[in-house]
Amino acid sequence: MIEISGLRKTYRAKRGDVVAVDGVDLHVGEGEVFGVLGRSGAGKSTLLRCVNMLERPDAGTVTVDGVELTTLRRKQLRLARHGIGMIHQHFALLSSRTVAANVAFALEVTGTPRAERKTRVAELLELVGLSDRAEAYPAQLSGGQKQRVGIARALAARPKVLLSDEATSALDPETTESILRLLLDLNRRLGLTILLITHEMTVVKRICTSAAVMRDGRFVESGTVADLLQQPGSELARDLFPLDGPVAIPGATVIDVTVSGADADAPIIADLARRFETDVRILGGAVETLATTRAGRWRLALLGSPDDNSKALDFLRERGAQVGVPA
Repeated sequence: MIEISGLRKTYRAKRGDVVAVDGVDLHVGEGEVFGVLGRSGAGKSTLLRCVNMLERPDAGTVTVDGVELTTLRRKQLRLARHGIGMIHQHFALLSSRTVAANVAFALEVTGTPRAERKTRVAELLELVGLSDRAEAYPAQLSGGQKQRVGIARALAARPKVLLSDEATSALDPETTESILRLLLDLNRRLGLTILLITHEMTVVKRICTSAAVMRDGRFVESGTVADLLQQPGSELARDLFPLDGPVAIPGATVIDVTVSGADADAPIIADLARRFETDVRILGGAVETLATTRAGRWRLALLGSPDDNSKALDFLRERGAQVGVPA
């Protein structure tokens, strides 16, 4: 649905050129929720703006729903953008327009007839749970309600792709959760493909099927969340499940263990202790539900003999666990 190849974007500055996006490749499948994580200045927003060509890349290609946007002229690009919705961090609502009129604005731009606009706006406000606020103005809304208006407006032209620019970063945790539930529901009900940028691990944990970590304009790792959890040294796995506890204990073998799927709820640690008749201390960890899977990560201290501990590590790997030494 979204294909990016060799994307590069540079900005000119007094002290020299600044490379915001540096040779990025990205594939987002149809119906997927893909999250791009990174700190401020990593290049996330520039990448997103290149997807709908609000920023023209210096090199590389951007293809959305089979159309290579980087080859289109201005009029063709305007039409292609109708298939790409966008939600913004700070809502970007028109303060002088009511909720209904804000949503209708996106349909006015596409030349939708008045009667059809009215019907579509009513559908959208019901979809996002704001039918009773149609005549309210943005100043009368909470942050979460404003973002729901923004989502309704982004969906007005029935796009296949939804781009989200830090859509929850200005919201409190409870409101963030409600917006994430809405996005996940829209993804499943409408088959929307969602590409979002965020610095919040909660967003990835809650709704993303795939993710990439971006730093200095490049992806340092990318893939499905399930696969990244099993990747040795994965930053995403480390940040999704931060582990506290000692990294070394005299006379013990200290390891970090990551499992996903059915094994996350299986008695794998108890099986380990029984099979090798060894004591196992759980130094930290958790089991959580992610968007598409259950996953668990623990820091363990194995208190058996070196030989038994070695066999225990083999047992864990045979069970599909990712085993590493804490840094």
